[in-house]
Amino acid sequence: MKRTIIKIDDQKCNGCGQCMPNCPEGALQLIDGKARLISDLFCDGLGACIGHCPVDAITTEEREAEAYDEKRVMENIVLQGATVIAAHLDHLKSHNQTQFYNEAVSVLSEKNITLPENKEEHMHDHQGCPGAAFRSLAKTETQTVDDSQARPSHLTHWPVQLHLMSPMSPSYAAADVVLSADCVAYTYADFHKDWLKGKSLAIACPKLDDGQESYLEKVTALIDEAKINTLTVLTMEVPCCRGLLAIAQKAASIAKRKIPIKSVVIGIKGNKQSEEWV
Repeated sequence: MKRTIIKIDDQKCNGCGQCMPNCPEGALQLIDGKARLISDLFCDGLGACIGHCPVDAITTEEREAEAYDEKRVMENIVLQGATVIAAHLDHLKSHNQTQFYNEAVSVLSEKNITLPENKEEHMHDHQGCPGAAFRSLAKTETQTVDDSQARPSHLTHWPVQLHLMSPMSPSYAAADVVLSADCVAYTYADFHKDWLKGKSLAIACPKLDDGQESYLEKVTALIDEAKINTLTVLTMEVPCCRGLLAIAQKAASIAKRKIPIKSVVIGIKGNKQSEEWV
């Protein structure tokens, strides 16, 4: 039969495995360093795994495929416990898959398994990309900031977008470079003071930008040709942001020179979650 099913781009897949925990149906496995669709039977084609791929290697396509079998899927899911069961049921309901949902409930009934409560915590990681999920960041306390004086900008050059900048620009020569995900500057209040002062900047979005193969080439050129001193990679805590660090690390592995790379992760509330040399 012809139906929608996921497709994995081997060239883009970096083997991070982030898609696998987000496929409770068990259709994905990591084989030879790549995510693989091991069974059409287990893939419902709804794409719960897509938003969890930091390099956009997973899409959907319409092709000839064996029919999805909800009952066989449930045989695997019930072994994984109540949380996975609840997440799977929420996944089916959010896509209006009433028939599959009823089949799943029927299997639970046959096995005398109590239907899990529809708790909010079971749904967070199973409704598309967690980085795109709405979250209220309202402050619990009134904060006052002295805005009577403008803060100085520490940006030393333009352009800064990775597609537009040239690694051969004098601004990058022998510099300490910050490679930042776009959203970091909007989230971290003291971005200029804490991360940009005395450094050269390049920005990119590892989820939405096209042509990321050129990013790998440019970061490699920064290391080998511009002979930068250090590279600090600033990313958000959301999974789709991790691809930027992966690009930097791959470039470092390809480059002839060796430089220290620091990874800094910023939380969506503007706090620094981690800072380490990698």
